[in-house]
Amino acid sequence: MRVTTKGQVTIPEHIRDKLGITPSTEVDFVEEGGRVYLVKKQGSRPCTRKFRTLRGAATVRMTTDEIMSLTRSDE
Repeated sequence: MRVTTKGQVTIPEHIRDKLGITPSTEVDFVEEGGRVYLVKKQGSRPCTRKFRTLRGAATVRMTTDEIMSLTRSDE
């Protein structure tokens, strides 16, 4: 793995998946015995989790114009 000129590295996907690291997740670097560890911050909950259960396909059979008329006032 190579560090970029900005000091960035890519966390391998299997590690991100295992630790639940998604965009906006906060992480820390811990130094112990000459080694550096990447750890997910306790209580770090990215905002994407709030909406995970709401994801899916729309099932309403309405046209865009019908949906827009519901969201617009008659004024």
